[in-house]
Amino acid sequence: MRPAPVLSDDGWSRLHPLTPLLRGGRLVLLVLAVLGQQGLRAAGPELLAVLLGVGVPLAVLAGWLSWRAMRYRLTPTELQVESGVLTTRSRRVPLARLQSVDVVRPLLARLLGLAELRMEVVGGGGGAEAPLSYLSEDDAEALRVRLLHLASGGAETDGERVEPQQRVLVVVPPGPLVWSTLLGPPVQLLVGLVVVLSAAAAVELSWVPMVLVGAAPLLLGAGSFAVRRILTEYGFTVAEAADGLRLQQGLLDKRSSTIPPGRVQTVRISRPLLWRPFGWVRVEVDVAGYSGGGGDQQLATGALLPVAPVDLAERLVARVLGGPLPSGLAPPPRSARLRAPASYPRLGLGRDDRHVVSAYGLATTTTDIVPLAKVQSLRLTQGPWQRRLGLSSVHVDTAGRRLPGTVALHRGADEGAALLHELSERARAARAAPAPSEHAAVRALPGEPDPGDR
Repeated sequence: MRPAPVLSDDGWSRLHPLTPLLRGGRLVLLVLAVLGQQGLRAAGPELLAVLLGVGVPLAVLAGWLSWRAMRYRLTPTELQVESGVLTTRSRRVPLARLQSVDVVRPLLARLLGLAELRMEVVGGGGGAEAPLSYLSEDDAEALRVRLLHLASGGAETDGERVEPQQRVLVVVPPGPLVWSTLLGPPVQLLVGLVVVLSAAAAVELSWVPMVLVGAAPLLLGAGSFAVRRILTEYGFTVAEAADGLRLQQGLLDKRSSTIPPGRVQTVRISRPLLWRPFGWVRVEVDVAGYSGGGGDQQLATGALLPVAPVDLAERLVARVLGGPLPSGLAPPPRSARLRAPASYPRLGLGRDDRHVVSAYGLATTTTDIVPLAKVQSLRLTQGPWQRRLGLSSVHVDTAGRRLPGTVALHRGADEGAALLHELSERARAARAAPAPSEHAAVRALPGEPDPGDR
């Protein structure tokens, strides 16, 4: 039976009682990593015994003091968090600014049945706002549901709120995930290395070992990237519920994210060159409030579908955006061939009353979809070469950080000016119109009946 959160008379709660043990253990592991293998050998058994006999209790004590000093309380309008041993820090997170709530389960925390709650807010400044680590997994899920419920305008209830029912839309199989990852940077780097080695061997055979030594860090980096992506996006599941779109992923560290309705700024569909024979694409989404971060966090917060067939990806994107996308993309004028001869066949632009779609790219074909209601600004640019060819580019800016909008490249100069005015009017009308119901069933996904048959 899991311990309940420690409550006080005034409604304050504390983190899970095992939090000091987990934080202390992480501190000890960090110290051991800093010392390294050679440092531990040089230290000798006496110093090692002192480190384990004194350092571990001190680390646990520091974690306990931090645990005692931290508490949180949820009110109908904000989440209040107080922390700090020597200096007390009080933070208030207005629920009206709450953009997303994620439940992260690192491997060590999972072994103890714990999880971390991370919140993203508008203007968060590049990181999770007042993260709560650690809570029991059940408490973290229950608090996430309450936060999203109150942030969407729901009323606080005395009883425990029931988890909204969810319906699984897509589960990414391990096979395509692994192969699509390997067909990315690892294979591209190997192909490039083979070409360089062949050229080096043709000139001077003794250069081959030097090339291999110089390429070793690049190969290790590509391999590390592939492993991290597979571990992060393994078991990727997309589901929908009343509070938004649910994303679950991860093999060792599991992460559950929720995209509330109305938060999507930009959707990007990418088709790398080596994926085209298989008909695969990758779908990424930019959600208002996410800091973007780096490393595993960026991998975790970027993908809406790590790999999927084109038809499935387009139907999911239409479902997320609440309606069908513009059909057919208009190519730029023929004079754009002189400005972008290689990528010209892939340039295109489409729009309707709710979306603007832009396609571009060379080795990787990219299609950006921006809801017009999310447009923050529009810009018309014209470089010297474009000016000579009578071309211009229209930039569509949003509040996103990872994918801050899109650009319609190399349109005609008169078309660009007219497009700037047209998109401005359509964006104003889209912001004034009632928001469409996101996650609506546009076309049936695999495993569910078609909406027209219901």
